[in-house]
Amino acid sequence: MAVHEHPHRSSGFHLPSFRGNRTTPASGAGVSARTDTYTARAYAFASLRLFTGFVFLWAFLDKTFGLGYATPSGRGWIDGGSPTKGFLGSVAVGPMESTFHSWAGDPWADWLFMTGLLGIGLALIAGVALRIAAIAGTAMMALMWVAEWPPAKHLPDGSASMSTNPFVDYHVIYAIALIVVAAAAAGDTLGAGRLWARLPVVRDHSWLR
Repeated sequence: MAVHEHPHRSSGFHLPSFRGNRTTPASGAGVSARTDTYTARAYAFASLRLFTGFVFLWAFLDKTFGLGYATPSGRGWIDGGSPTKGFLGSVAVGPMESTFHSWAGDPWADWLFMTGLLGIGLALIAGVALRIAAIAGTAMMALMWVAEWPPAKHLPDGSASMSTNPFVDYHVIYAIALIVVAAAAAGDTLGAGRLWARLPVVRDHSWLR
């Protein structure tokens, strides 16, 4: 520093700036590390989005076609079965027990439930309309949480409810996952989120993002 600031003309010899040489690679390494971290985070959120979307989409397919998992073969929606009758009809505890029983098997309930599963699943897989999917999915998970009513230790007949946690069950985890992928714009990686965001109607209405 003293050589460069000397008031007299120098002989042309200058000491190398070792501090500058050390700072540049370090700064570059820092930028690279931040980039790597951002990329890893983006792929982690995208993976969460895809796997969560598959959960919803698979539930729709199994209940529609009776693939033999949660829905026995030959009892799918396409075969005349009801996607809501068994679940809502078997609710045995909670503040909405009678309400769920009255909804069980109603065509409007079947269509609303199945449309929700399909719409949320496709939105998550494609990476579009994640905010709408998060709202719809959270509402669906909240209703299913109330239907199972984890706070209850016992059923009315005195048998154990089999609840393992009074507050946080898999419905809560799914709801949080939906909110997280929407907040993180997880559709921009491994999805069509960026293309979706460029649509004029989406630009004008951010809630469609």
